[in-house]
Amino acid sequence: MDYSTIFAALWVISATIVALLPMRLQFPPGIVLLLCAPVMIIWLGYDHGWVLSVLAFGGFVSMFRRPIRFYWRKWVRGEVME
Repeated sequence: MDYSTIFAALWVISATIVALLPMRLQFPPGIVLLLCAPVMIIWLGYDHGWVLSVLAFGGFVSMFRRPIRFYWRKWVRGEVME
């Protein structure tokens, strides 16, 4: 097994552990996971092809859909969340 697959599996395990934390403790490690995910997806795509990269990106968007939606509204559309 190559390094990209090992690190992707460790990322998934880390994300699962972070999801089990109370909400107030999820933010700092969640941001780190959120920032590491695109690098991991590109690395997987480089090693295993674009199909796996697209599947990994779909899983990433599904997992982080609420933070992505929040920041999309905040940064791009200029909406203020209440």
